[in-house]
Amino acid sequence: MRVRAGTAWLGSATVVVLLLGGALTACSGAPREGASTVRATDATGTTGTAVRSGGTIGARGSVCELPVTFDIAEDWKAEAVEPAAAGDSPTGKEATDALLRQGPVTAVCEVDAKPAGNIGFLRVFTGSPGAGDASTALRAFVAAEEGVSGETYRSFTTGGLEGVEVEYLRTSEFLDESKKERALAVGTAQGPVVLHLGGMDTEEHEQMLPAYELARRTLRGA
Repeated sequence: MRVRAGTAWLGSATVVVLLLGGALTACSGAPREGASTVRATDATGTTGTAVRSGGTIGARGSVCELPVTFDIAEDWKAEAVEPAAAGDSPTGKEATDALLRQGPVTAVCEVDAKPAGNIGFLRVFTGSPGAGDASTALRAFVAAEEGVSGETYRSFTTGGLEGVEVEYLRTSEFLDESKKERALAVGTAQGPVVLHLGGMDTEEHEQMLPAYELARRTLRGA
């Protein structure tokens, strides 16, 4: 069983892997025939780099079944995050569940940017209806992360969903530098959904922003 742990997944071993992966990452291939092009727009209305949609995830039967659907960028690869199995030892299951959880939400899906030529993930977290509204869930999500500073929150609406977005800096104890990160939350009848974009460093983060903005613009209730 393959399990990763929230935005705290960047342990020392992972950092080494990412550093090595950066040297080996290949450029993305040619666009697939028939793929649509979406120009990403940030919350301030500034139009960014055009990014091609690689399809929609979240619906029943998709690789990640979620309370929402959204488009992922071309060549990014989505994969469900598997919880601890019922047959695991109580101690192991408890440890795994804790690693997947950040604040009131739990990691359920990750979209890997490496096939598209970047080092980072767009990760999806979900919570129960009792986890609060989008703003409450997002603030608790950020508060559960270490080394955070300079948070800037703003509200947005997309696909009939009311959401809150945050930009902030996170100081890594392993890399001894600050990097930009971004997350958003929307409320659904099944509970809040959080999308988080990190990245190995600020440069990688900014290169992946069009994919994040594509996801935000295309968010819809499942």
